[in-house]
Amino acid sequence: MHRKLRLRKREDFNVVYRYGRSFANSQFVVYWRKRGEKGTFRMGVSASSKLGGSVVRNRLRRMVKEIVRLNAGKLLNDMDLILIVRKPALSLPYKEMEGSILHVLRKAGLLIGSKPPENNNSRGSQPNRRPGSPRPNKQGK
Repeated sequence: MHRKLRLRKREDFNVVYRYGRSFANSQFVVYWRKRGEKGTFRMGVSASSKLGGSVVRNRLRRMVKEIVRLNAGKLLNDMDLILIVRKPALSLPYKEMEGSILHVLRKAGLLIGSKPPENNNSRGSQPNRRPGSPRPNKQGK
C-alpha cells in the first residue's frame, strides 16, 4: 500500500475515531469518515497487543493491507478508514479473511455499489461521540 494511502499520524486516527462512524462483524471493526479533500481513500490498520506478539500482529496487518490493496478499485474515494483486527481473525485463512473484510466494508456502505447506511437510530449508523459528552438534542434546543 502506497505511503500516500496510509493513515499514519495519531491525530489522523483520533479524528476518525472521534467524528467517524463504525461498523463491525466478529473479526473486524471499521471506523470511517468522509474527507473534505478529493482523492483516494486512506487506510490505517490497528492490531492490539492482546492478539499476540509483534510477529503475529504485523503479519495480520500485512494481510489486511494486501487484501485492501487488491480490492482498492471497489472502495469509495475521499474516505479515511481504520480497520481494527479482532481475535477471531487470527484463525482465518486468507480467503475467509478477505470475505470478512469485504463484508464489513459492504455493511458500512464503503464499497462501490453497496447501499450506504441509513441515518436511523440503529447503533451502527450513529456518529461516534466521546464518553461523557452530552447526547445531541433532537429538538435542537
